[in-house]
Amino acid sequence: MYYFLKANKNLLTYSLFILIVITIFGFKFFISFVGNILLLLLLIPLLLLVLVFMGFNSYKSKINTCSNCGAISLGLSETCMNCGADLENINNKNQLINKPSESTIDVKAEEIK
Repeated sequence: MYYFLKANKNLLTYSLFILIVITIFGFKFFISFVGNILLLLLLIPLLLLVLVFMGFNSYKSKINTCSNCGAISLGLSETCMNCGADLENINNKNQLINKPSESTIDVKAEEIK
């Protein structure tokens, strides 16, 4: 018996704590307390996921693409690191206004013999 009490000291302590809480505050309080803890355990990963999503969107908004060479920049410099073009005049809105149907592509066909 002494070995069981020594080996399961934490289990015995938590059991006595739960019995004392139930007798003082009632079973309804205990159920709501456990439910709130489980709710927090489920909502914390969801909150972390939302924070990661917001951080990703913030990072994505700082990315610029050079209109001259197509190199990608994080928006920290004023000029393109690849070709030296000015990156301050690039507006993402101007890139979205142009529709793909309005642009034309010249294709030259050659006859193969």
